Amino acid sequence: MNILFISDVFFPRVNGVSTSINTFATELKALGHQVTLIAPSYTDEDKQEEWIVRVPSRKIYFDPEDRLMNFGKLKGLLPWIRDKHFDVIHIHTPFAAHYVGIHFGKKLDIPVVETYHTFFEDYLHHYLPFIPRFISRKLARTISRRQCNAVDGIVSPSKPMLDVLKQYGIKTPAEVVATGLDDSSFANVDGEHFRMSHDIPLTQPMLLFVGRVAHEKNIGFLLEMHVELIKKHPDALLVITGEGPAEESIKHSIDKLGISNKVRMIGYLDRSHELIACYKAADIFVFASKSETQGLVLLEAMAQGTAVVAIAELGTKSILIEGEGVLIAKDDINVFAEKVSVLLSDAPKRQMIGEKGRQYAQEKWGAGVLAKKVAKFYKSTINQKSSLSRYMDTRIGNAKEST
Repeated sequence: MNILFISDVFFPRVNGVSTSINTFATELKALGHQVTLIAPSYTDEDKQEEWIVRVPSRKIYFDPEDRLMNFGKLKGLLPWIRDKHFDVIHIHTPFAAHYVGIHFGKKLDIPVVETYHTFFEDYLHHYLPFIPRFISRKLARTISRRQCNAVDGIVSPSKPMLDVLKQYGIKTPAEVVATGLDDSSFANVDGEHFRMSHDIPLTQPMLLFVGRVAHEKNIGFLLEMHVELIKKHPDALLVITGEGPAEESIKHSIDKLGISNKVRMIGYLDRSHELIACYKAADIFVFASKSETQGLVLLEAMAQGTAVVAIAELGTKSILIEGEGVLIAKDDINVFAEKVSVLLSDAPKRQMIGEKGRQYAQEKWGAGVLAKKVAKFYKSTINQKSSLSRYMDTRIGNAKEST
């Protein structure tokens, strides 16, 4: 198949959507398919790759990390897309990419699939704080329902997220296809070298959060949990990687809680090696987000044999199994801190949990298997649209004959 991805975000912007796109593109190409991506340009120094078409973009005032692609430039790609003869369009984000993807699909009669990567009901109010939360939630549901019902197929990263979409009233055919882990996630890396390069003593207990530094990630919960944890483990260090719109707010909270010397924010890390080494360097990966459609970083941590303590809600509920790499905690600061404390105090148990997680990630979440699943969904969507088109052509032909 000849597949067109369209997204409002991609590397060098590091997040779960970028990772998912890159993983699926790599695995689909390995299966013999062609994949092209339309994504925003970020700087003149963007890495140039043959399979990526970069579109001029501008910063978004409430989220300067992300970009809004020039819609006129996007629509101007229509003749090029017509000449490429794509079999399917796969939209990955609900902004300019969604609307231009729908436009291309209608103009060229190409089936359109969209992945619902982000739980916007639990996201939108952070970026539109002037709107009451109950209104922003209703608005997010309405927009999600309309967008999902406008495409030919929906990919949901988890069953719980698909259940939510069905509650919204989405009628579009859908498939649950999580993002898998490629071989690089399991690479043998040097966690000790990472610690030394960041001046973290080899014997210091290290907790790790990886992800977008954003309000919906519930990082404030982890900071308050850390205040409780250091009462028992005063040397424990919480490392936060990533960047995002909540950075200044998080820094303010760290200062207010008086834990500036117990928390380290180290920004983005290169995914090809440094981030994987960071997972390896940590004693425990901690995660408290309640709005994940999947939670890929949890699996990435497990792939390096790092024990996890996390809240299991929405998408993370579908991948987390107690004892299989993780201790699942309630949405309670003291309970969460106690789970972390248990693992810090019991190295053999921590190692056993971590090793089980590595086995679980390797056996259940390989990227190749999931790429085959999404390719199968493309084919069924293409066939369904083709059948519908033939049916409509027949109806129109019969109507003309009857007149």
